[in-house]
Amino acid sequence: MNIALDAMGGDHAPLVNLEGARDILAENSEITSIILTGPVDQLKKAALQCGLSDPRARFVEASEIVGMEESGAKSLRRKKNSSIAIAADLVKKGEAQALVSAGNTGAAVAAATVKLRLLKGVPRAGIASPMPNEFGVCNLLDAGANPEAKPAHLLAYAIMGSVYAREVLKVAKPKVGIMSNGEEEEKGTAFTQETMALLKQLVDQGQAPFTLLGNVEGHDLFQTELDVCLCDGFTGNIVLKSCEATAKAMSKWLKEAFKKNPVRIAGALLGKGAFQAVKDRTNYESYGGSPLLGVNGVVIIAHGGSSSLAIKNALKMAAQALKHEVNPKIEESLAQISLPTEPQA
Repeated sequence: MNIALDAMGGDHAPLVNLEGARDILAENSEITSIILTGPVDQLKKAALQCGLSDPRARFVEASEIVGMEESGAKSLRRKKNSSIAIAADLVKKGEAQALVSAGNTGAAVAAATVKLRLLKGVPRAGIASPMPNEFGVCNLLDAGANPEAKPAHLLAYAIMGSVYAREVLKVAKPKVGIMSNGEEEEKGTAFTQETMALLKQLVDQGQAPFTLLGNVEGHDLFQTELDVCLCDGFTGNIVLKSCEATAKAMSKWLKEAFKKNPVRIAGALLGKGAFQAVKDRTNYESYGGSPLLGVNGVVIIAHGGSSSLAIKNALKMAAQALKHEVNPKIEESLAQISLPTEPQA
């Protein structure tokens, strides 16, 4: 398996990207090569600095960089030689089978959808962001790729998210719910109610590769045995960023509270192992990134602030998706299902 890595993507590029490549190559012999895109001279200097000498690491010239603040679609048109565009081109040409980027999310989504196109039967790609809960991991889908989704898009997300949960996370019969403002059937917007009608139709026909839980609320992301939570990209991105900010705030507040007096400091030292375990469980670095499901190639979008550990785990996630043949199985699942049409107004 060959993986293209946008070496200039992210707040701490390129060093952390090369460190992540170094670390995954050291532990994964199944990866044939990692192709790093960016200014080659700069990348080679960074490789020397971090000790990346594995011959499976290759460098491909990309003279431009897409900034985190730039418009994704516009930058893709203007900067055809950007590190993210060149990485996507490598997948398009078959020189790589997967793409990993911690750079501009909009640019990564645009590059993947424009250059790689969608899998057969997929109406719109979606980002599946892992959210740790009491039972494992719930994938929030979509977390930002498709802000103005239609009910038919969420129907496809339910199928794609279920395939990913089944094949990669090894969940026998994934449980799916729709993010709403209450569990009752009458709750939600016209959009969520139309989506529910489509999902129920699929269930009634015996074609659903999942168990439908119905409407779910924010707390269900963490307290319910839920594997896929469906929403439009606008809602999903707000939920994701709110959860990230809450986790950071809680960590900061705990540190401040423990420093108030010596007794609390002693208690914090005694509970250090437990605090670290919780931090590891909730830290995005432990998961690496979020798969962009539905495009013709494995694409993993990592956090902009990714460390070398996060990049390593994002590359690991890409390798797992390739190993378990997620995309062929998504196409297979969609081909076996007669997708119901949206209810007429």
